[in-house]
Amino acid sequence: MRTVDAERGKHEAGAAEVAEGEVLLPASGNSSGERLGGDLAGLDNRDGLVVFVHGSGSSRHSPRNRAVATGLNRAGFATLLMDLLTPTEHTSDERTGRLRFDVELLTNRVLGVLDWVSGRAELNTRGVGLFGASTGAAAALGAAARRPRAVRAVVSRGGRPDLAPERPEDVHTPTLLIVGGRDGEVLQLNENVARRIPAEQEVHRVPGATHLFEEEGALEQVGQAARAWFAHYLFEPSATSS
Repeated sequence: MRTVDAERGKHEAGAAEVAEGEVLLPASGNSSGERLGGDLAGLDNRDGLVVFVHGSGSSRHSPRNRAVATGLNRAGFATLLMDLLTPTEHTSDERTGRLRFDVELLTNRVLGVLDWVSGRAELNTRGVGLFGASTGAAAALGAAARRPRAVRAVVSRGGRPDLAPERPEDVHTPTLLIVGGRDGEVLQLNENVARRIPAEQEVHRVPGATHLFEEEGALEQVGQAARAWFAHYLFEPSATSS
């Protein structure tokens, strides 16, 4: 696998080059110069790009997110799994547990990566969707609220949309909230938020599933629902596009 620095190489049109594999991403708000790790796959696929935003205490190596990403690659999508913390921040957060719940910071990290995507010729002609898990779903919704032109669809897996830094009324991006049918408290939170989102929205219950979707067949249902949502919304002209 290659590691590609986001700042290296420029196309004649002014957009930087990027290659499939490991990438280094901007860490908004970090003054140390450290970058975020990312894994980019499916560049030959032209059906849109899905950026994965992991939950608290996890990373881009989340096996559940990777399973969903693999399914999206097979269905024709490119995927970018990103870390939300730099290596130094991750080490500190393992001791304190503080940064993983700083949703404002995490939202800004997602916004920085959206800016990075927009500067890459291999990526910026595709419709972009966000897939957020747990607290990562809150950051994804916050980013979508702030950049409605940049994000065409959001999918949340077992998310905490109630923690988003923006109000649900500010989310004008089609949003699918996938929740385990036995994840009672989180299901109620998602239903409450969904009612307040003015854009197209849906709460998708996975029968018999708990918060981590560890039950047989549960994660496959998550992947199927996510693929259908992104397939529908990433290719339609955005209502906010000029």
